[in-house]
Amino acid sequence: MRFLYTIGLHLYALLLRLAAPFAPKAAQWTAGRRGLLAHIRAALAAETAPLVWFHCASLGEFEQGRPLMEAYAAQYPGHKIVLTFFSPSGYEVRRNWPGAAYVFYLPLDTAANARAFLDAVQPQLAVFVKYEFWYHFLTELAGQQVPTICVSAIFRPDQVFFRPWGGFFRRTLSRFTHIFTQNQSSVDLLRGAGISQASVAGDTRFDTVVRTATAPPRPLPLVDAFTDDWTPVLIVGSSWPEDIAVLTPLLRQYQTELRFIVAPHEIEEATLRQVEAALPGQVVRYSQATPAAIAQARVLLMDNVGLLSQLYRFGHFAYVGGAFGKGLHNTLEAAAFGLPLFFGPTYHKFQEARDLVELGCAFPISSADELLTAFGPLYHREEARLQVQDLSLDYVHDHSGATGKIMQWIERVAE
Repeated sequence: MRFLYTIGLHLYALLLRLAAPFAPKAAQWTAGRRGLLAHIRAALAAETAPLVWFHCASLGEFEQGRPLMEAYAAQYPGHKIVLTFFSPSGYEVRRNWPGAAYVFYLPLDTAANARAFLDAVQPQLAVFVKYEFWYHFLTELAGQQVPTICVSAIFRPDQVFFRPWGGFFRRTLSRFTHIFTQNQSSVDLLRGAGISQASVAGDTRFDTVVRTATAPPRPLPLVDAFTDDWTPVLIVGSSWPEDIAVLTPLLRQYQTELRFIVAPHEIEEATLRQVEAALPGQVVRYSQATPAAIAQARVLLMDNVGLLSQLYRFGHFAYVGGAFGKGLHNTLEAAAFGLPLFFGPTYHKFQEARDLVELGCAFPISSADELLTAFGPLYHREEARLQVQDLSLDYVHDHSGATGKIMQWIERVAE
C-alpha cells in the first residue's frame, strides 16, 4: 500500500504539471515546489532559534490554526514558527503573515522529501491542523521522536481510516503523539480503530471568531457608507455560481428592502458578471466604489479577498456558500455575530453547521423557493431574528476555549 500511495502522489503531481498551462492554481502549485527543498535549506541554514512547525492545507485551516500559533508565540517568544501550506489558496494569501518566521509550500510527501525537510527544520514540535495526514512526514516525525499533534480534527465513520481495508491509513494516524478532536464521536471512532492517543479539545476556530467579533473593528469606510442608512443587510459569503443562481430570486424580490454584500469564493470575471446580471445597474464592485456609486447601489460586490470575516459585523442575515458543491464554507464567522444563516444542502460533514441547524440558528435549503420560504419569517419578524441572534452567540461563546486546552498539553510536553 505504501508503494501505491507514493505512486499515486507522483501521478497527482504529474497531472498538476500537465494542467499548469491551463489552470492558474495548478501552475502556482507546480511553480511553488520547483527547487523548494533547496530554498528551505538556504532559508534556514543560519537559524539558531528553536523552531516549531505548523502545517495547514489551505486558508481555512490556517484560520483554524491561527489562534494556536499566536498563543504559542506568546508563550514561547524565543521560538520561531515555520508555516507550510499544501494549497496555493493558503500560501499565496498568507505567505507574508508576520506571525510566522518562515512560510513555505509543503514538499511532496515522499520519504526522501520528508527526511530532507525535517533535517532542515529540526522542529521542536509539529502541529497539523484538522486535515493533511501525510504518511512519510508523519513516519519521519515519529522516527525522530518529534512531538506531533493534530488539532481540531473531526472524523466520520465513512472515512477510509475506519474501513476494513484501511490499515495503512490507520497506521498513518497512529504516528501522531496526540490527536485533539472537535467532538467525542471522533474520539470514539479513533479508539475503536485502536488509536488511543486522542481527546476532545474542541474547534480552535471558535476562538478565532470570538476574537474577531470582540476586537476593535477594522476601518472599512466604503462598507460603512454602503450600510449606514439602517436598511437590513444580507451578507453572502464565499459564494459559488450555484449559490448565486439560488440567491437571484431573493435578490430581486427584496431589492428595495435589503442591501446585499456579496463576497464570491472565486473573484473571476465570469463570477462577478453573474452577480451583476442578477440586479443590472444596481451592483457596484468594491474596487470601483465611490460615494456616488454606493448611494445608488443595492449590491456591494467584493472583488478582493481577506475581508469576509470583517464584513459579517455589518449584516443582519448571512448566506454562506459552497453547500451546493463540495462542501460548506465557514459558518462560524457569521454565527459569531449572531446572524441567521442560510446555506445549501451539503453541510452534514460540518459539526458546527449541524449544531446550528439543530438549534434553529441555520436553515439549509435546496432551491430558490426554499430560500425565500425560510428567509421570509425571519425578515418580517424581528423578534424571531433576535432570538436566533441570542442562541447563536451563546453557542459560539460556549464552544470557545480549545486553544487553551491544547496549549496546556504543549506546556507539559515542553517542560
